[in-house]
Amino acid sequence: MSSPHQRSFTLEPADTERLANLGGPFDAHLRQIELALGVEIANRGNIFRVSGEDAGRVDEAERLLRDLYGESASETFDAHAINLRVNASRAVQADAAAGAKHDAGRGGDPDFVPQTVAIRVKRGTIRGRGPNQQKYLHAIATHDINFGIGPAGTGKTFLAVASAVEALNESRVQRLVLVRPAVEAGEKLGFLPGDLSQKVDPYLRPLYDALYEMLGVEKVLKLLEKNVIEIAPLAYMRGRTLNDAYVILDEAQNTTIEQMKMFLTRLGFGSTAVVTGDLTQIDLPKSTKSGLRDALEVLRDVDGVSFTFFESRDVVRHPLVAKIVNAYDRRDAQDASTGPA
Repeated sequence: MSSPHQRSFTLEPADTERLANLGGPFDAHLRQIELALGVEIANRGNIFRVSGEDAGRVDEAERLLRDLYGESASETFDAHAINLRVNASRAVQADAAAGAKHDAGRGGDPDFVPQTVAIRVKRGTIRGRGPNQQKYLHAIATHDINFGIGPAGTGKTFLAVASAVEALNESRVQRLVLVRPAVEAGEKLGFLPGDLSQKVDPYLRPLYDALYEMLGVEKVLKLLEKNVIEIAPLAYMRGRTLNDAYVILDEAQNTTIEQMKMFLTRLGFGSTAVVTGDLTQIDLPKSTKSGLRDALEVLRDVDGVSFTFFESRDVVRHPLVAKIVNAYDRRDAQDASTGPA
């Protein structure tokens, strides 16, 4: 058996509080990094040693520890923050190894480096985690129509809502229109009591949750009352023209071709549209083609329209979510290659 690769280094300046922040309770953060990167980390004070079978992973772990230590003076880490940074680090390394082939927007220039976009909302400053989120935010800032396509948990809707809230706060738009197709996710909800708002609320709850986090419940309720924020099912967009508005279509994989065309042609002057969806979670009848898939084919080369494609490595939820996404992707690829039983 070959001896593992090792790197020894010192984190400067020596600071017990920063080291405790980096390590976490009972070195939980270091164990988290070990499991994620497949390395072993040992330290005595601010002197660290990283070892592992893969030299690239050892180097990556050293870079990550140095970066985290640099941030430790101004930020308190928890398990979620460590997970985000591990994902971001792995995404950067994967892009470098692959020649940065993952594109955001037309053309897919592998050498394209997006300008960092910082979004300021009530909860603080939000920045993209990893290259694809950064490209997504840059595309939204520079295009009138944007598509964010990828698995659950990659921040597609959250970042779109954050960009919309910032545009509203800075008076770049006069209102937010958040739209979802009212399609049941693989189960029949049956009759829903109440008025129109109460009937469609279950379908639109993720958008409410993102708004509450950005603006606070009280402000959201006031803006909803004044119709500055409108949350509506897709069917109610027909016949409208939306000027000076920020329009987000969520769960777009569940639109039909006709609905997608109808939505995209609602855009008026001074407006921005963001369309998000996951092509692996289509709840339409088997015989109906997804409007999102069709738009991807039809609009891919239209100037002024951006496409950002997320992958499991961009997931910013629990680390197991990325593994679950990968497991289903492998099964789907196997089914596709073998054909129906």
